[in-house]
Amino acid sequence: MHPPTEPSDSGWLDRPGGVRLYWEESGNRAGLPALYLHGGPGSGLGPGGYRRRFDPSRYRVVGLDQRGCGRSTPRAVDDLDHLDEITTGTLVEDIEALREHLGIDAWLVHGVSWGSTLALAYALAHRDRVTALVLTAVTTGGRDEIDWITEGVGRVFPEAWHRFAADVPDGVRVVEDYARRLRDPDPDVRAAAADAWDAWESTHVSLDPGWAPGPLHDDPRERANFATLVTHFWAHDCFLEDEQAVLARVHQLAGVPGVLVHGRRDVSGPAITPWRLHRAWPGSELHVVESEGHGGDVEMELTRRAIDGLADRGRRGGQPLRREDRT
Repeated sequence: MHPPTEPSDSGWLDRPGGVRLYWEESGNRAGLPALYLHGGPGSGLGPGGYRRRFDPSRYRVVGLDQRGCGRSTPRAVDDLDHLDEITTGTLVEDIEALREHLGIDAWLVHGVSWGSTLALAYALAHRDRVTALVLTAVTTGGRDEIDWITEGVGRVFPEAWHRFAADVPDGVRVVEDYARRLRDPDPDVRAAAADAWDAWESTHVSLDPGWAPGPLHDDPRERANFATLVTHFWAHDCFLEDEQAVLARVHQLAGVPGVLVHGRRDVSGPAITPWRLHRAWPGSELHVVESEGHGGDVEMELTRRAIDGLADRGRRGGQPLRREDRT
């Protein structure tokens, strides 16, 4: 990984309806523009470890706290009446507004987990503004992925899933029931749902080699905000249904360099998702890390190498990416 760096600039992007989006910039102001999209939905940029995947001498790195989370305001839990205004389409519009605000013509987009879904949705909407995609712990927001992570993977963790889904009415999708609870007028109902959701999330990532017992979010407010946004997006199939489905359209990205990095032990998001993307996306590369799950040190190092390789490619005048050995 590259040495840690701190933001050289940061600011707020005002959006309609009183929304303010936090952004930060690091690296070389004259370098190759790059955008990082965090996971979740609702995780936020965090302490900035993403910056270590970019060579600060060659990249102008932009990070964005997506609306409803991180330092962007208002937070989802503080504005439930307007939660329905947060969609994948809205986030794509936010990204494009930020690009224009910063005076960037086109950029490499790197996304992790949910961020990979958002990166793909953005690239499909604004193909001419994306120079390359580097996606780690790959997701596409498809209903089969959502039903797997909320219901199907319960076959691996039946005890925890029984606790998680015990109060869900018959015939109702688990994620839709939790989305309803997390918007309940009673704050106690919302808090209980957030705790249960966090416990389930911690369970299905527990096979990752780097997993540690305990809640994913120690702060109850952060826990509630994350659960509210995740269930909102997942209950609506990430607002990417039918003709908007990523997998059905990814062939349109032929000619856009793409690198997919995924862990074989990712029980939360099995490797069939990046494999299908890779087969439908001419010119993409797929790297499967046999020893890791939903993100890990090797995956992040491969991601760093891919991002460095794309900078090298630009310097060499567009020669094909160097294919790394499969891990």
